[in-house]
Amino acid sequence: MKIDKVLIERVAKVARLNLKEDEKEGFVKDFKNILELFSKISKINTDNVELGVQPIKVENVFREDKIGKSLNEKEVFQNTNYKEKGFFKGPRIL
Repeated sequence: MKIDKVLIERVAKVARLNLKEDEKEGFVKDFKNILELFSKISKINTDNVELGVQPIKVENVFREDKIGKSLNEKEVFQNTNYKEKGFFKGPRIL
């Protein structure tokens, strides 16, 4: 993958970031370093390495779903003025 100022500008645009020229150049260097490190890591031979273990037993704590009484629309929206067409209405963010 080619890391250059054009790529950084595209990523910044998608993320809605206003970067200065020196910041763009810094990100180019940082991204290249990160990819270089990942490249080095991917070349490590791990054929004879045993998988790590968890020192603490990890298990799912899911519970079985139980069907219960639901709230009707009036009960759901009784404490809010922010509703529209059967949904909660949040503030506009864009």
